[in-house]
Formats: sequence, C-alpha cells, structure tokens
Amino acid sequence: MKNIKKNEIFELRDFLILWGTQSISQLGSSITAFALTLWLYEKTGSSLSTATLTICSYAPYVLMSIFSGALTDRFDKKKTMLSCDVFAVMCTIIVFVLFRAERLMVWHLYVLNAFSGLMNTVQQPASEVAMTLIIPEKYYQKTRGLRSLSRSLISIFNPLIATALYSLAGLNMVVAVDIGSFAVAFVALLFFIKIPEKRCKKGEGVLQLAKEGVVFLKGNPLIMTLILFMAGVNLVASAFDATLPGYVIPNPRGGSSVLGIVTSCAGIAMVIGSLMVSVLPKPKDRVRVIYRTMLFSLGSENFVLAFSREPALWCIGQLIGWILVPIMNANLDVILRSTIPVELQGRVYACRNTLQFFTIPIGLFLGGFMVDNVCEPFMNVWSDISILKMLFGTGKGSGAALMMFILGVCGSLICIITGKKLKKYQYSEN
Repeated sequence: MKNIKKNEIFELRDFLILWGTQSISQLGSSITAFALTLWLYEKTGSSLSTATLTICSYAPYVLMSIFSGALTDRFDKKKTMLSCDVFAVMCTIIVFVLFRAERLMVWHLYVLNAFSGLMNTVQQPASEVAMTLIIPEKYYQKTRGLRSLSRSLISIFNPLIATALYSLAGLNMVVAVDIGSFAVAFVALLFFIKIPEKRCKKGEGVLQLAKEGVVFLKGNPLIMTLILFMAGVNLVASAFDATLPGYVIPNPRGGSSVLGIVTSCAGIAMVIGSLMVSVLPKPKDRVRVIYRTMLFSLGSENFVLAFSREPALWCIGQLIGWILVPIMNANLDVILRSTIPVELQGRVYACRNTLQFFTIPIGLFLGGFMVDNVCEPFMNVWSDISILKMLFGTGKGSGAALMMFILGVCGSLICIITGKKLKKYQYSEN
C-alpha cells in the first residue's frame, strides 16, 4: 500500500473499497468453509466426505461457467454481485438455523455448497468485469498484486482463525463472523461503489452470448493457449495437493501439525510474491514470464519435496514453488484484461473458468488414486532397489515422494512444450 501515492488513491478509490471489503467477506466465507470441514470430519471421520465439499463447489464452474458469463455480460454487474452475495449468505444462514435446531445433516452441506458454488460461478466473472471497469489500465499490474496479497493473507490466516473460533466458541460464532463480514461488503458495494454500466445489446440471448465467448477464444490462439496451459498447470498442482498429505503425515518427521506449517508456507510465499508484483517494473515479454515462472515453480517444488526428508526443506520447497505464482497471475491478468473487450469479458472469463478449472477435480482424483493404488504399492515391492531407496526413501510416504517426482517431470514438460508454442505469439502494450 505504501507504493500507492495520494493521487493514485483517489483514482483507485472504488477499487480500494471494493477490494478491501470483498477481502473481508472472502475471509469470512473461507472461515465458515474450513469450520464446516472440521465439523463434517468430526461427524463422519471420512476424508472422502470432506473432499466432496470441494467437488460440490467446483462442479458448477465446470458445468455452468459458460452460461453464467453470458448472464454476467447481459445484466448490470453491481446488481449481479449484490444478488449473488445475498443468495450465498442465505445459504450460510440456513446452515446456521439447521445447526441450531440440531438438524444439520451431511447432505445439507453438499446441496448448499453446490448452490453457493453456483452463485460464485455467476459472481466471479461479474466481479472480474467490475474490476476492469473501475481500474485504470495503467494500474492493472499493481492492483493485481494487491488482490493476490489479500488472497495470500486469507490462505494463511483462514485455518488459524477458523480453528480458534470453532474450538473456543463453536460453529455459531463462526457463522456470526461470516455474516458480519458479508454485511460490511454488502453495504460498501451498495452505497459507496459506483460501477459503470457496460452491457450487451438488448435482444441477445444467453446461448448466443455464450457462443460469442467461445468464438472469441477460437479466434484468439494466444488467449486459448494460455488458458489451456493453465489447465495443465492446475492438473499438476491439484494432484500435488492430493499427494502432499500422504507424503508429510506418515513421515517420521511429519504429522498433521507439520502439514499445517508446510501448507502455510505456500501462503507466505504468495504474500511475498504479491508484494514483489506491486514494485516490479513492467516486463518486456509477459508471455515468456508466464511459462518461465511456472516452469520454475512446478519443477522446483515437486523435486525438492520428492528428494528431501526434512520438514525445513519441505517448507523451502513450498516457498520457492509459490513465490512466483502471483507474478505469473499478474502478467496473465494484464494480458486478458487488455486483450478481451470489456463487453465480452464476462462470457470469456466464464469460458476460461470451464476450460481452466475442470482439471482440478481430475487432478485431485488422479493424485490420490496414483499414490494409493500405484506408487505406494510399487515402492512396497521395489523399495529395496538402492537407487529408489536413496531417492524416495522407504515405508509409507515413499510412494507419495515418487508421485511428486512424476509430477515434477510432467509439470516441467507441460511448461517446456507450451513455452515453445507460445514463442510464436506476440503481445505488445502501448
């Protein structure tokens, strides 16, 4: 924030209010989601049951994003965001009422999480377009750094706050904090933020609008290639997320508490990276920055963890693996906002969500399946081979180490191959 001057504060007034209050609301929502995961695990004792909550959130992205983007471009952005926020908080209130009545069941959470995910599917592209409308183009990179910073801070403090509130005051207090954070964001958006209207022509149907988003991507190979590249990155990253617990927890030097520390290092790295984004100069080639940062991140993180046995090295692996992610996100964000016409951004961002995020549940499944059914059995049989023993260790967790090595190779290949394709595209800024 110290890098933002007084005149910039005036120019970015609406953004700063929207960013600050929405970040508070996102923190509240994240706390509730984490606390509900704790409650669900206490009730079922099943990791699959808790993972299903995430699947319920991502499913709407895969199934409905294209159409939600068309709706975003069709209607007023501010009203869309307010409506989605109200619907989401109503889902939270229903959870609260059912819990207070001691009638809250597992399937309730699945259904309500799916509806909340659906609202987020509509709200997210509307928010992205709103940011474009209220942020002067010269501040795209700097504001992206601030947004990455807030998300990073949320990822660090969310589990700490959620665990503390849930343990000390129960789910009631968690929900109360969430509703309070929603109220702050809702009032700020309703009364203090003006978002210019930028809508499609009347008479255009949702299907036609969705088609236009797809057509735009087909006609812009640079944007399409970047989106598909990020889908590959998400596939590897989500598989890593599924692999990490099976690697850290069984390790003699690991455990659940160590897993929490290692995971938080990613958030710390994101904070540092976000601060770097705010002060770094504009790069000469944003496209090259995108695939080179991901090559470094996917390669270094997976290989460091695969070949190490010390928690300190695991933390270092997370730090170096995530510190460049905000830089990648900022450069990708600038390309998208500068290339996609604002009247098309809602439906194009929604198409991007479908193409970019559908690999996340696939990666989560593949990561868990490969560790449990391929890598761990393989290491149980062949761990006596000296080279395998030296590289990946022995016992439970050695298969997860092998899986991380595989992910490091796959991630590096994705970046190298895509990087060669991206070299033929030119992106220039005025």
